[in-house]
Amino acid sequence: MKKEPIKVKELGASVRAGNFEEVVLGYNEESALAEASRCIQCKNPVCSTGCPVGVDIKKFIYHITQKDYKSAYFTIREKNNFPSICGRVCPAEYQCRKTCILTKKGELFASENSINIHFLERFVGDYGMKNNLQVPQSRDDKPFQSKVAIVGSGPAGLCVAGELARRGIKSVIYEALHKTGGVLRYGIPPFRMPRDILDFEINYLKNLGVEVVLNSIIGKVESLEELSNRFSAVFLGLGAGVPSFLGINGENLCNVYSANEFLTRVNLMGAYKFPKYHTPINVGKHIGVIGGGNTAIDAARVALRLQKMNGIDLDTTLYYRRTEVEMPARRLEIEHAREEGVKFKFLVQPKEFTGDDKGNLQKFECLECRLGDPDSSGRRRPVPIEGSDFESDCDVAVVAVGLNANEILTSVTPDLKLDKWGDVIVNKDTMETSIKGVYAGGDIVGGEGTVIEAMSMAKRAAKAIIEYVLNQ
Repeated sequence: MKKEPIKVKELGASVRAGNFEEVVLGYNEESALAEASRCIQCKNPVCSTGCPVGVDIKKFIYHITQKDYKSAYFTIREKNNFPSICGRVCPAEYQCRKTCILTKKGELFASENSINIHFLERFVGDYGMKNNLQVPQSRDDKPFQSKVAIVGSGPAGLCVAGELARRGIKSVIYEALHKTGGVLRYGIPPFRMPRDILDFEINYLKNLGVEVVLNSIIGKVESLEELSNRFSAVFLGLGAGVPSFLGINGENLCNVYSANEFLTRVNLMGAYKFPKYHTPINVGKHIGVIGGGNTAIDAARVALRLQKMNGIDLDTTLYYRRTEVEMPARRLEIEHAREEGVKFKFLVQPKEFTGDDKGNLQKFECLECRLGDPDSSGRRRPVPIEGSDFESDCDVAVVAVGLNANEILTSVTPDLKLDKWGDVIVNKDTMETSIKGVYAGGDIVGGEGTVIEAMSMAKRAAKAIIEYVLNQ
């Protein structure tokens, strides 16, 4: 008899919409064993090809079925430095689960019957964390005298630091903000990425000897050239922290936020706990979020929680210019947002924001769209319908239509070659930049903008850095 997928436990929608507690509660041992038993242990598994870092999925799931969680943990850690993080935020329905043999060919997303690989990975990662399992270091007989500088403590920078630490190579992370984690901390809300999980992984690196310097903006306090003179190699994990905007009238009105500012105020600076935390944020009666990616979904779910926590009737709407099928956001997050009360308006494109006589946002005008021919992304292009204008009440808007490269360092480093978007150009095999001994990865070099993709680039960079240091 065909086994049904084991559902993961979650907080009830009405409860979770009023707080920032983790929504997905994960598998317990019984559920993990039941889900792992669904894996048919293919002779030629293709699921690992869907994982950007190539985790041996078949092997770690087999270990779960044998209740050998320690071996499962070390199997994952051979490829993935942060299983508890990736098990929570990886877009599995586009990656490993989509390549599972239980997903039929031609399906846009993973089948509901495909193995819940991400939830099993999370279970194993959390087991390793709770039992303080230590990944052994592979040190050479002769200690390394070299030091590597890492600029940015997001997923790429943290992954490089971990890879180097496992080889006994000292690294120093320079973080511009007052807390580590990069987009993992300021971009992803606590209800998706609990801070104790993130803090554990970062403290684990510190215990391996990784040094962290906070409040240090490389490009301001020190140039890349100066850094290169002090270190054997440098890795740039600068991220993409400059928000994109719509380029329409009224975007400079009060209460029009970029998603970057909105989420940073809440996630990093605790605005949802104001006045206990001193960073405020305006909470509207009619909140509009523009965009269709994970950042837009995060912003909408945060906005809705702020309304409920402040006793405001829930009215948060996400506007997207294509249909739900074309949304790049995770299917799970879309489902969670809808369950919590976020409204969706598809095939809609903002045209203009309008405000009152004090300069505060009041409404915005939209156009209805239809789908035309596919664009360079392969998705059908939204085409505005002439004469379809309509207005929506909106006193707080969050624009979540993408991010651009951070230019603080690149703008003062002329030898660092960039592409037309301002991203750092690298050798895709080694992740080395145009400057010898300087490597880069993560959002600053473009890519899919996912944690696991950043880690894939970081692992390539770390391998090249180790070889470079060995040959010095």
